[in-house]
Formats: sequence, structure tokens, C-alpha cells
Amino acid sequence: ETLQRIVSTLANKNDEIHNFIDMLNHTIKNVQVNSSNVISELDEEFDGLYSILDEMKGNMANAIQQEEARKIQALQDQLSQCSNALETSEELLEHAAQSLDIKDHVEFLKAARQIKDRVTMASAFRISLKPKVSDSMAHLMVDFTLERRMLQAVKFLPVPKAPEIDLAACLVADNCITVSWRMPEEESRIDHFVLEYRKTNFDGLPRVKDEQRWELIDCIKATEYTLSGLKFDTKYINLRVQACNKAVGGEYSDPVTLETKAFVFRLDSTSSHLNLKVGDTYVEWDSTGGKGQEKIKGKENKSRSGAQSPKRTSINARSSPRGSRDHFTGESYTVLGDTAVESGQHYWEVRAQKDCKSYSVGVTYRNLGKFDPLGKTNSSWCIHINNWLQTTLSAKHNNKAKTLDVPVPDRIGVYCDFDGGQLTFYNAISKQRLHTFRTKFTQPLLPGFMV
Repeated sequence: ETLQRIVSTLANKNDEIHNFIDMLNHTIKNVQVNSSNVISELDEEFDGLYSILDEMKGNMANAIQQEEARKIQALQDQLSQCSNALETSEELLEHAAQSLDIKDHVEFLKAARQIKDRVTMASAFRISLKPKVSDSMAHLMVDFTLERRMLQAVKFLPVPKAPEIDLAACLVADNCITVSWRMPEEESRIDHFVLEYRKTNFDGLPRVKDEQRWELIDCIKATEYTLSGLKFDTKYINLRVQACNKAVGGEYSDPVTLETKAFVFRLDSTSSHLNLKVGDTYVEWDSTGGKGQEKIKGKENKSRSGAQSPKRTSINARSSPRGSRDHFTGESYTVLGDTAVESGQHYWEVRAQKDCKSYSVGVTYRNLGKFDPLGKTNSSWCIHINNWLQTTLSAKHNNKAKTLDVPVPDRIGVYCDFDGGQLTFYNAISKQRLHTFRTKFTQPLLPGFMV
């Protein structure tokens, strides 16, 4: 036996090493693929930068050309005006030179007055001899010193550090897991967080090849997140968190494993009344005591009151010590669960078929008498549904019944807080509370059902 255990341990270790080698090879491939992707993204970024610079260069060159055209046009207009004025002045000078040759005194005076008036009004005296624009284009010069320094300072974006999951602040309750984490140091560039989780049957890193893949929750802005609507049909859940900035995600946090152990029990047929037909998760009235009727695998009788249980996992179920006792008898048509509640908080749900005329759901100490229906003594608590003439719902304990003025639910939730001394029944669909018993439980409790 010792050698077999050693060999079995070695075989398990070999499987773990094979799994780890596969993970390393997969990681190498991912590094190669991710490196190619990063280079492609880098090329795209630089191509985009070149494109912006080319566009800016074109716009600036166009502005320079427009300024050049504006100045040349202004200077050409001024040159044209000066040419016209010079032509007019030269004509006037030629006319004056001809007038100086006039011998007749009266004609000379007449010509002199005309010349005087024309000279006074000549455009040469009104035109500006200063260029309207300068030949300088320095106002369109560009200094890229600062931009060059900025480009030379471009580096890879700093990768965020791995967050740290705060196990003390994590909470597992009510089919929900609240995960809380913190950054090892303050980082202003964190944009969001990514949370990944997966179910596992192992406490710690995954040990089985092809274990379930990570489920991803993206774009979390806070440092806390609640996973809701879970079904605790496995023992553990792995969780890890990644911090991301605008462009890149950092390393994942060290994975943590939170226990989500379900309260799994079966019905103990050895504890049942002879007129009950009992399966692992259902019980039905049967006047023949199940004799002559074989359970058909894969099929369920439609006429039953069912105690729904999560998918069974490999936990250490404790068989009820009632197995050696006689069956319940008389009017105590009762069957008990095979696993006791001794501490903590537990929840299970029960569904009854529509044609079930009378049934009770509750808990009891192990010492429930074989003639005692649930709720008849001070060692059992239950709610009872009666559908014979009119439907009634009542809470029973210690032979006292309290009628509950609420509709009978299709599915009943049973919440037992052993340490807190609370037993509460719910409408499992609407979450409406039906009734709460408060007491100090002094012995282990077994789920109980009466049909």
C-alpha cells in the first residue's frame, strides 16, 4: 500500500510536470505571437506619426506658397502703378520741353499754365515709393527643437504593476463572490482593471491539463467587483486581476483560490417511512413502500416532492446514525438527509410537484422520535403546506403552528445559520422571506422532509 501511494504520487507529479511543460510551450508560442503583434502595432504607430508629419508639412508648405503668392501680387500691383506713373511723367516732361520752344508770349503762358496744372495732378507725386510688403518670409519658419526633444524622449509605455488581491476583504456569500484588490503603489495612468475567474476542484494553481478556461470581466473601474449568479457546484474558484492603462495591460496578480464548497447531501432511505419511495434527491408517496417498483435510471416520476440539491461533489458526507434505527412509522411520513449541519451557514432549495397534497420542509436533531412528525416536538422546525381542501402554509415547532399569510411558492429556499441560531424559509424564486425561527441550536441538524 505504501509503495502504491508513492507510485501514485509520482504519477500525479508526472502529470503536473507534463501539464507545466505544455503550459511553458504554449507561453513560448504566445511570446512569439505577441512580439509580432507588438511590432506590427509599433509600425502602425510610426506610420501614423509619419502620416501626421507629412500632412503637417503639406499644410505648412501650402501656407508658405499662399504667402508668397500674396506678396508677389501686392508687389506686382505696386510695380504696375509705378510704371504707369513713370510713363505719364515722361510724357509730361516731353510736352514741357516742347513748350519751352514757343516764341509767342501769350501761347507760352497758356502752355505753362497747362503744364503746371498737369504736373500738380501728376500721379508721380502721389505714389508711394516704399514696397507694400517685405521680402522676408521668416514669420513662416518652424522651430522643431521642442518637438525633436519630445520625439527623442518617446519610450515604451510603462507597464502597470500586478495588482494584489486582498484575501481578507474578499467575500463568498449568497451565490456571489466579491473580490477586492489594491495596487502595490499609486499609479495615475491606470485606466481600468480586468478580472478573470474559473472553476476548479483544486486549492492552488491548476493541476489538470485542459482545465476550464478563464472567464473574463473587462473594463472594471473600481478596485472591487462582485461576481453574482454563480452556482456552487465546484469546490473552488481561481481568480486573478490585471491592471491596464490606455494601451497596455500589466502582469496578472498571483492567482488566489476562494472556496465555494456547496452543502451537498442525499436523502437517507434508511431513515424513511415505509410508505415513501426515496431517491438521492427526491421522495414521493408510495402506499406499497416502493415494493415492486424499480427506479428507472435517467427518468423521474412526475408525482413527487423533490429536494433539489447542487451537483454532488467529492466531499466527506457523514451518514446519519439513524441508519441502524427503525423506519419512521405512524403518521410521521418522514425522510432525513444523510449529512448533518454542525456549523456555518447553509442553503438548499426544495420543489414540490403541483399534485403534492401535503408536505413539510425543515430541519431536525437526530433524536426525532419515529412517531414524531416534523415540527411536533422541540427538536424539529419546519414549514408545512396543505393542499387538501384549501391551500394553507404554516410554520411549525414544538407542536405550535403559525399560519403564514403568503402565497405558497413553487420552490422553497431553506437558509440555516447554525452558529447564528437562525432558520429562515424563502420563496426561492422571488426571494421573499416566508418565516424565520430564531433559537440556539445545541445539536447537529439534519434536513428533514415529510410527504
